[in-house]
Amino acid sequence: MKYLSEFRDPTAVEKVIEKIKDISRKEYTIMEICGSQTHSILNSGIDALLPENVVLVHGPGCPVCVTPKEMIDTAIELAKMKENILFTYGDMLRVPGSKESLFQARGGGANIKMVYSPFDILDFAKNNPDKNVIFFGIGFETTTPANAMTILKAREMNLKNFYVLIAQFRVPPAISAILNDPFNKVQGFLAPGHVCTVMGTEEYIPIAEKYKVPIVVTGFEPLDLAEGIYMVIESLSNGEHGVKIQYKRSVRPEGNLKAKEIINKVFKIGNQKWRGIGEIPESGWVLKEEFEDMDARKLLNKKIEEIEETKEGCIAALILQGKKKPNDCELFAKTCTPLNPLGAPMVSSEGACAAYYKYKKYEN
Repeated sequence: MKYLSEFRDPTAVEKVIEKIKDISRKEYTIMEICGSQTHSILNSGIDALLPENVVLVHGPGCPVCVTPKEMIDTAIELAKMKENILFTYGDMLRVPGSKESLFQARGGGANIKMVYSPFDILDFAKNNPDKNVIFFGIGFETTTPANAMTILKAREMNLKNFYVLIAQFRVPPAISAILNDPFNKVQGFLAPGHVCTVMGTEEYIPIAEKYKVPIVVTGFEPLDLAEGIYMVIESLSNGEHGVKIQYKRSVRPEGNLKAKEIINKVFKIGNQKWRGIGEIPESGWVLKEEFEDMDARKLLNKKIEEIEETKEGCIAALILQGKKKPNDCELFAKTCTPLNPLGAPMVSSEGACAAYYKYKKYEN
């Protein structure tokens, strides 16, 4: 195939769905990790076309959704200090902290600005040497190279007033955490194509071997996802496990070696807390010692305490673990809406609750 439109061809998708129906002899529970995959599945109606014995559940692959509340609180605390200016991505502005969101804090006078590229912040820091300029950077392995490059460039420019507040997540340990849950029902995974474009598939192989599950790396178009589901069910039907790549037009087993080299210059693997899940060992990227002077948390006079991650009645934590779906929540599309989000999955453009609100809110 040469053109993206070919991966959106309804006839091609329907043919794959028929193949799925032909080989589906048992009940299958498959998790797509990435929020962009969730939105594409619901937008194209793939979930509705699948046979009833094939169930898709939605994973924690939305970095905005899994950024813990205390990180939001830390960012707000920093932004309220008159000598600081905090920059972050637009999706982060409305994510609830323990008391307020960044957007609400900005309305109350906190110095918070939205940014599209972290590189834009460097010129601002250079031109405003009297201010501490802080980049609140989040994301999975996809955004880690750009964030690392920003830090390297800041060091090259000798910016003494540039700081970072980093919440970088790694996908493979999260898959292991899901499979370690004694109540886990997931039998196979659709791994995120953009993450594997950067990191390759090496880290997924021992997971597939240890837990005897198929993991298929897919893209984000309807045909990508239908083919990925078929490949998972085919492996399960044949009693096979391992890692396969559906998204071959972008992903290589070794990943992007240059991007991984840049990541390893700035970051090392460390533990990371995930909103709704808790701390997962070795599931984050943290600053190496030679870059710790850029850590914005050292500007605070106090430590932000850990807090409960969900509001009463909100089941976001269960949704992020694939144990519930958004429309299982009694608050969904009632008291919890994109204008009044109670949980992060309703805020983010990649969140499962936002996807259900956009595509399935009238289903029940």
